[in-house]
Amino acid sequence: MKYCFFFLVLLVAPNLYGQSSSSIQTKTNEFLNTLESKQRQQISIAFIDSARINWTNLPLGLAPRNGLAFGELSDKSKIAFHQILSEILSSQGYLKTFAIMQLDDILHELFEIKYQEGAINENSIKMIRGLNWDYGNYFIAISGNPQRDLVWGLKFEGHHISLNLTVSGDNFSMTPLFLGSDPAVVENTQYAGLRPLSKEEDYGFWLVNTLNDEQKAKATLALEVPGDIITSPGRPQWLEEYQGIKGSEMSEAQQQILHYLIEEYIANLEHEKSEEYLQKLHSAGMDQIYFAWIGSYEPMKPHYYMIHSPDFLIEYDNVGFLDNANHIHTIWREKGNDFGEDILKKHRMAHHL
Repeated sequence: MKYCFFFLVLLVAPNLYGQSSSSIQTKTNEFLNTLESKQRQQISIAFIDSARINWTNLPLGLAPRNGLAFGELSDKSKIAFHQILSEILSSQGYLKTFAIMQLDDILHELFEIKYQEGAINENSIKMIRGLNWDYGNYFIAISGNPQRDLVWGLKFEGHHISLNLTVSGDNFSMTPLFLGSDPAVVENTQYAGLRPLSKEEDYGFWLVNTLNDEQKAKATLALEVPGDIITSPGRPQWLEEYQGIKGSEMSEAQQQILHYLIEEYIANLEHEKSEEYLQKLHSAGMDQIYFAWIGSYEPMKPHYYMIHSPDFLIEYDNVGFLDNANHIHTIWREKGNDFGEDILKKHRMAHHL
């Protein structure tokens, strides 16, 4: 019963966790102080600007971004921005983020090799080059003024990354958080074998394949594998219907694997913040956590899963353009708090009293 005891420890210590936003604000202001005047203007948007709450994972060539490109930063500014990311992300989340950015350059190389080999034609390579996949083509936008405002935000976004920080006084949120990987596993070049989102895939297969036939039948939805996460841009941003198998219908060993899988997503955040979110998840109880699967139970074949509770939603989709399941999209959300909705509501209520 060690796993149940772990839940109990979290439930009886509600005030143990909770990272202050002051250190994030300090790092952000230090970063802003490294920028030139023109860059400060480029990076700044109004807090009420719709660009703050719009998100996409598309490459720059298909979806231009607001803000300042990472590639346009000086070395000093890049170092300072890395400090921000190190403050809001765990080492795991930080390294995943930059591995995904590096994948854009690898993706360029992979397509150029295919072009040189004659596998794709001139028109195709021109279109691909126009997508502007590049390590430097990730944009930073700061909404509001962290040097004077209680309420402000930061967005870091580009191909397969959408990181959304919202700060309200001492509170902050980090949802939605989208991470993707194309390819999911690099199959050639000197980077062959690289898998930035390896555990999201491995733990999912581990869990579904520990289910017995009856459990697997309950968890598996009789649907075609989605071509993307269901809550992608342009679609409803939350799922109201619970589907699949409840965590309470799993054995203790299976619940432990489910915990590993959930923690892989939440632990991308800085330790204290991730524990705060895990505490909320555990307080709901295993009877309110649902795990659903669509598609193949084997790697390199299209598959999808979601983990859904009253407070959190995790989605993972792996189809790929060639149906070869080598292209991962993931998202982690906290209900009612996308782009800080909940903490901003509390801020407004407190300041209208």
